[in-house]
Amino acid sequence: MVAEAFLELFNEKILLNLVIRIFVFSMVVAITMLGVNLTRKIMDSNHRLKELDPTQFTFIKHFLAGIIYFIGFMSAVYTIPTFRSLVVSIFAGSGVLAIIIGFASQQAFSNIVSGIFIAIFKPFRIGDRVKLIGKETFGVIEDITLRHTMIRTFENKRIIIPNSVISNEIIENSNIVEDKVCNHIEIGISYDSDEDKAIQIITEEAMKHPSFLDNRTFEEINAGEPSVNVRVVGFGDSSVNLKAWVWSKDTVSGFIMKCDLNKSIKKRFDNEGVEIPFPYRTIVFKNNEDQSNNNTL
Repeated sequence: MVAEAFLELFNEKILLNLVIRIFVFSMVVAITMLGVNLTRKIMDSNHRLKELDPTQFTFIKHFLAGIIYFIGFMSAVYTIPTFRSLVVSIFAGSGVLAIIIGFASQQAFSNIVSGIFIAIFKPFRIGDRVKLIGKETFGVIEDITLRHTMIRTFENKRIIIPNSVISNEIIENSNIVEDKVCNHIEIGISYDSDEDKAIQIITEEAMKHPSFLDNRTFEEINAGEPSVNVRVVGFGDSSVNLKAWVWSKDTVSGFIMKCDLNKSIKKRFDNEGVEIPFPYRTIVFKNNEDQSNNNTL
């Protein structure tokens, strides 16, 4: 009877102790999540922090959240007696820990360090239009975290690239320095068409477009330089090739302008007798005498 009562009391103590530990563990996790959400809300509502560069602001927010998650994880593990000595050893032997983690998690720390460098030196920022040279990656920077950078393509897809990878890429950033773009419009006309008339039509249609940007300097205007440069750049098999340099305020309006000019220039060419040729093929037939001579041989 005494042994049964002792076992029952022992089991009750174990059960009570287990419930307390689960409750403490759950509270630590809840406090950690609450701390992360509270930190993000405080940062979002702080007007001074909002005046920071969006890239740095987002990175700092992710960095603080990572620190809170790490502290919360270690605290939750510490509530379990089995792992308590492990946590103490981790904090006590931080030097050895750094060496071990350095070998075991080189890529993860490389991403974090690269993310810090991106936030400091800002080769690109959130909202920038970027293109990875040599790869089919072109879009807008949507987010920069401790681990990766997220790019939203113009097809509304998301491309996630580790920070250590994108830091080593050659990047074309359309938002650095100036947004204005020089658009190249190439059109071929037939050898029978009037080149001067074609150049005049291209110039007039380009200058009429609402997205056209006069990029001439004050000196160029005084010198009488044209606002749209159109040159004969070469000769094809069936065409005289013309190329126009037309400026726009940004890439998007430049693309739309090129599409509109292709249509309007084609209409003007049709109305004013300027031909856009298609390839010609000349076929030569031998006469019957040559064929008979070949047959006798």
